[in-house]
Amino acid sequence: MTKIRKKLVLSLFIVIVLIISGDYLSRVSIPVLEPKGVIADQEFRLLIIITLIMLIVVVPVFFLLAFIVWRYRDDNNHRGKYTPDWDHSRLIEGIWWGIPTLLIIVVAIITWKATYALNPYKPIASQNPTITIQVVSMDWKWLFIYPKQHIATINYIEFPVNYPVHFYITSDAPMNSFWLPQLSGQIYAMAGMQTQLYLMANVKGTFIGRSANISGIGFAGMQFSAVAVNANTFKSWVRRTSDSPETLSLSEYKKLQKPSLYVPVRFFSRPVVGLFNAVINQYMTPESQAIKL
Repeated sequence: MTKIRKKLVLSLFIVIVLIISGDYLSRVSIPVLEPKGVIADQEFRLLIIITLIMLIVVVPVFFLLAFIVWRYRDDNNHRGKYTPDWDHSRLIEGIWWGIPTLLIIVVAIITWKATYALNPYKPIASQNPTITIQVVSMDWKWLFIYPKQHIATINYIEFPVNYPVHFYITSDAPMNSFWLPQLSGQIYAMAGMQTQLYLMANVKGTFIGRSANISGIGFAGMQFSAVAVNANTFKSWVRRTSDSPETLSLSEYKKLQKPSLYVPVRFFSRPVVGLFNAVINQYMTPESQAIKL
């Protein structure tokens, strides 16, 4: 095969790869790259900024790799100068140590500021009141309790758009991780402990939440729907759920504690008062339990 044909084949291969990659990315949804909330939007911008900074090093390295391979190829005797005794250049070493060091400092400063700005425990400023949702990770499902609205759900949450949502998160099973990719980062759910997360959707829609920590055979089915609606629709949904014939009593909760796979959405009215704290306290000393599970 001639050199011209080799170049044509290589060029054609690169073009085909770019076309296939572009077509795939245009058709596939990547939630972390499609933010729909104020927290996720800030995280997305941080991801793009850090990536662009890293490309300042990555792109020249790949460019230089291709250039060196081409320039110092075996059949290029005229342009590739042979210098076997050369081993040091202050200018070159200054560049390849100085630029990465400078970029690391820049990334460290940006990350330091973002860590405090995106603290999951930090309340979101808003004129609208905060919606509180208690989350219990189970085998293999998610239980959501609305303490102020006196309702509960399995694998489904609903909240008004442009309202801050405050999650209190724990686990009644192995350690897990609560994640809504289009609205926030992930945060762990651990038995006997409580973590928190604030988020706020800025557009209406249905977003998929999932477990981000492998927790056993039912891990793949630990998904839930998060629906952001207008305030009036949310109030109507709360009223309908409050009329649900299913109540979340202690006996019903004990049934939910049993491992189950691909659990369908369920709605409960009148969850037992203090259930969330009881789930946490059952892993503490018996004397601290307000409700016996």
